[in-house]
Formats: sequence, C-alpha cells, structure tokens
Amino acid sequence: MRLDIKPMSVNAAWQGRRFKTPEYKAYERAILLMLRPLTIPDGELELILMFGCEMDFDNPVKPFVDCLQKKYGFNDRRITRSVIEVERVAKGSEYIQFEIRARA
Repeated sequence: MRLDIKPMSVNAAWQGRRFKTPEYKAYERAILLMLRPLTIPDGELELILMFGCEMDFDNPVKPFVDCLQKKYGFNDRRITRSVIEVERVAKGSEYIQFEIRARA
C-alpha cells in the first residue's frame, strides 16, 4: 500500500517523554484516514517499509508503525522481521509504502 504523505521523524513526534506534538497528532489523523482496510495475518509478522524522504532511515519508523498498530489493532511485538528502505526524493514528492505479511 502506498500513502502520499511525508514521513514524520520520531524526533518531531514527541514533546518530552510522553506527550505527542501537535504535528504528530495531525500526522496520525492523516495516516489513519489514508489507510485502507487490511487483514493482518495471525502469528509473527514481517513488515516491509519504503520511505520516500530526506531523513535518516530509522527516524520515520516508530511513528508510522504506531499508526499501523492503532488502525489495524495488532501489537508491534509480533513484527519479528522488517526491511526498511529510503528513497531520496524531492521535497513535495514524499511517500510511505508498506506491506505486512505473515513471517515465513
């Protein structure tokens, strides 16, 4: 599934230790509205992520995975394998693409 939205850096997501920034709240609302219905397989999961952005590869992971958990009702401890890629794209062309599948 591909979402045409700029990934959010974990650095911009939190105020202090436990409070979401206004930017993160807006990002979360946008992501939850964009995500289409999806059936999450039982058992261990593999998550494939592709971020089109200009940031470190690990910064957008946590905020986005938290949105996936909230939308699809699974615990991210079930993710036992992940592939994360970043494609450097021009400003305004950012995106997130992902796949969740049963771990083979």
